[in-house]
Amino acid sequence: MKLGLIGKPGAGKTALFEALTNSKLDAAHRKEVRIGTVRVPDVRVERLSTMYQPRKTIYAQVEYLLPAPAESVKESTREQSIWTQVRDCDALLHVVRNFVGYDGEPPAPKADFLSFDQELILSDLMVVEKRLERLELDQKRGRKPDPEEMSLVRQCAEHLNKELPLRRFPQLAAAKLLRGYAFLSAKPCLLLFNNRDEDAALPEVQSWASDETCLAIRGKLEQELGQMPVDEAREFMAEFDIRDLAMDRVIHGSYALLGLISFFTVGEDEVRAWTIQKHTAAVDAAEVIHSDIKKGFIRAEVLAYNDLMAAGSYAEARKQGTVRLEGKTYEVQDGDIINFRFNV
Repeated sequence: MKLGLIGKPGAGKTALFEALTNSKLDAAHRKEVRIGTVRVPDVRVERLSTMYQPRKTIYAQVEYLLPAPAESVKESTREQSIWTQVRDCDALLHVVRNFVGYDGEPPAPKADFLSFDQELILSDLMVVEKRLERLELDQKRGRKPDPEEMSLVRQCAEHLNKELPLRRFPQLAAAKLLRGYAFLSAKPCLLLFNNRDEDAALPEVQSWASDETCLAIRGKLEQELGQMPVDEAREFMAEFDIRDLAMDRVIHGSYALLGLISFFTVGEDEVRAWTIQKHTAAVDAAEVIHSDIKKGFIRAEVLAYNDLMAAGSYAEARKQGTVRLEGKTYEVQDGDIINFRFNV
């Protein structure tokens, strides 16, 4: 999963990136694209690793991308623009300033969010209009365009001209024929209100962001937490009543936003978490591990994580009858422990 941080200058994207990745950016490199990879915290992986004592324990991972600031690239160089940098991200983290700016400017979260969201919409509209021009030109030249693509692109144009982001229309945003467009406003978006240190509450968003998934964070505070020794950080968290770090909440929020779950493979060699979409069939989950497993799929031996913990061991779970064989169409559940049987 790759998440791109976007937002107006001064929103606190760099502080949040450092908090999420537990890193510190060198001032000399702050105008460069930054990528940080962190493991997805999952107590189930820890417990499975304790149980199996494998040679390797592999958590699911999240990749955060912090684009190069717009002022650091030439406007004419499209390949280096912020929009191009985040087009291949699975979702966007829209950071909105909700603290007094360094120049004393009061926060204006509603205005900042709406104006920046309009930039996403405008960027997509330019792509749509250019594509429609090409399709209509091809039609005049006697080339018959794909009628389904033409219809989908026109629907996009209709919504975008009404200043509506395409993420409001899930079926349209997920259309296979539109995947190559990488529309920005179609990407799932987690709205992060960056508050001052003492403020843990969401601003009032019901009247203007009720359709969005929102979280309140304290980016600067959590940036500092990431630079502290563990014991000192715990005291700091208690003082500011921080129960869950922003990293954990953002990851969990992103998983929920994208409809993602985890299943596990276990053994003496490796305990590993794998990330898939909800409602994924067993045969397609097998492909996440290796395409050969999907090709030679026979059965999936499945044990729910909670059943394993209740039994205390895989052997005992088998005796209790909670280990079962499932076919290709079985819908993998969050926390399933799976051993794929295949023959290639």
